[in-house]
Amino acid sequence: MRIISGTLGGRVLQPPMKKWPTRPTTDIAKEALYNILSNRIDFEEAIMLDLFGGTGAHVFEFLSRGCTNVTYVDMYPKCVSWVKKQIKSLDFEEEAKVVRMDVAKFIKRQGISEDPSPFNFIFADPPYALPWLPQLASLILDNSFLTEDGLLVIEHGSDVNYESHSRCTETRKYGQSRFSFFN
Repeated sequence: MRIISGTLGGRVLQPPMKKWPTRPTTDIAKEALYNILSNRIDFEEAIMLDLFGGTGAHVFEFLSRGCTNVTYVDMYPKCVSWVKKQIKSLDFEEEAKVVRMDVAKFIKRQGISEDPSPFNFIFADPPYALPWLPQLASLILDNSFLTEDGLLVIEHGSDVNYESHSRCTETRKYGQSRFSFFN
């Protein structure tokens, strides 16, 4: 896993991928996404949430670009443990919060919280076979923890189409992956 840009740009992190429940974003798709995001987000001011965080690739990309407030959520112990170790070794413990929890429970908990954390960028890279993937955008957007001017990006396969969602502004295709953008 290569970090594209920022203070860690070019650095390769090697997660122990054997038997991991992840499908990392390809370098080509990730570069294309971050070219788009660099024109839409002030990384240093971002309050970022990474749902289904897996290897933490997007967390590390944001941290590398100067983000000082990231939250990573994943339910798999090996993923969470590895990301925590990397955050510590890269000295980003103050900037990053790691949550081991099922994403559906996290979304529900945030939605019923008296003071939900306001994120201005949320990235979700769920398993493509997630049964409730078609409802994911609405679940996130209806729970009021994306700021009014915030951006949600969901990575998904070709079998899901968010283009009819009222808040979907565009979908970009990169190989087998799609990135749908919501405001």
